[in-house]
Amino acid sequence: MSSSIREWLNLVVRWVHVFSGILWVGQTYYFTWLDGQFSRAEGKTPIRNPATVWMVHSGGFYTVEKQKSLGVGPEQVRWFRWEAMMTLLSGGTLLFLVYYASSGLVDPDVANISQGWAIAIGLVVIFGGWRLYDLAVLSFLAKSEAGFAAFSLIATAAIGWGLLHVFSARAAYLHIGAMFGTIMALNVWERILPAQRKMIKAAAAGTALDPALGAQAKLRSKHNTFMVVPAVFLMISNHFPVATYGNRYSWEILVALILAGWLAAKIIRSA
Repeated sequence: MSSSIREWLNLVVRWVHVFSGILWVGQTYYFTWLDGQFSRAEGKTPIRNPATVWMVHSGGFYTVEKQKSLGVGPEQVRWFRWEAMMTLLSGGTLLFLVYYASSGLVDPDVANISQGWAIAIGLVVIFGGWRLYDLAVLSFLAKSEAGFAAFSLIATAAIGWGLLHVFSARAAYLHIGAMFGTIMALNVWERILPAQRKMIKAAAAGTALDPALGAQAKLRSKHNTFMVVPAVFLMISNHFPVATYGNRYSWEILVALILAGWLAAKIIRSA
């Protein structure tokens, strides 16, 4: 492949990745914001229906109502899923082009390993991170928000420390971001969408909805809003080596970026 074709391919895939990510993250924050508005209205006695949110945009007024039952056929329900898949696939393609099919993954001054072993480690970290997170959410750890956050920070910091002793620092930062992105996408496809399918099926059949399904989907969506901000921080950090991965305190800065991302997400969610 010529350098010109490779550069154009990199550019096109990067555009798809960024744009699909914008669509996905925007929708995630919009719906979690809506849910927050409805939650704040519960227990109050406003003039209007507490399950209705009024908005103004593009020269018009809009209302969104939260329903506890399905008033239309399942085929009329709008799904939001392909944005996450396109972000995941384009991100995986970029990972292959920039690191797995080039020399940017391994730094001989850090560790003397082959490209093949480095790729294997990277894939284990990305998909193993999802498995570790998923098991943690399904365990007692998720019962305490503070406890789950502490576990997540310690686990991520440990993985980051390990990667910084195996990969080039730039690749280590990128793989933590890729791990977050993969967890987010698999949250959508492996946990949120199956729960939504069961909810729609139950509603269409007129049977009672299992509140645990909605609670799990809501929790995963909430986690996604917290992971996306540090993920973006880590992706952007690739362009600022002196301040981030190239700094002598690269591991401490990695942890600080994650904490800053979580704090920013909390502020955005409460706005």
